Amino acid sequence: MLPLFYQRLLEKYLTQSQLITLKMLVWLLQNQKQIRLERLAATLPLPIQENSRRRHLQRFLTLNALSVVLLWFPIIEEIINRHFKAGSQLTIAMDRTQCKENNVLMVSVIYQKRAWPIFWCLLEKDGSSNLQEQQKVLRPVIRLLKNYKLVIIGDREFHSIELAQWLHRLNISFVFRQK
Repeated sequence: MLPLFYQRLLEKYLTQSQLITLKMLVWLLQNQKQIRLERLAATLPLPIQENSRRRHLQRFLTLNALSVVLLWFPIIEEIINRHFKAGSQLTIAMDRTQCKENNVLMVSVIYQKRAWPIFWCLLEKDGSSNLQEQQKVLRPVIRLLKNYKLVIIGDREFHSIELAQWLHRLNISFVFRQK
């Protein structure tokens, strides 16, 4: 179900029971196509009561071992290393989306007309992001992909002169859509 390199990495940070829970959760998400905790708990194949399954999932999803930096960065780094040679150019897209009450600022790598999410953060406000928030999501990505030549692209929200100057100082190319 999970690629072998995912499993090897996950075994470093998760216990055997946590790894089994993760596999069941991935399987459930593929089958249920919903992310409602109650629905997942109702269909989680564990021989415990539904409320206990819900609490089990809540505890699992708040584990420190499930952090983006610990788990996702090594996985995405391995995927990128398999598809790109060190020193080659990567196109990095920065975008913000408002989904109901969640305002998400995301950075992704573009590969064959697809965007692979690398890092994201939830903004504590509605509307556009500011320079500090943009730097907050770009810094970890720039560190992670330091062996590649990066080109940051973004829409009109990201065309500020301060962001452009900051990227220029870091010697990173960028293309931002103008108003």
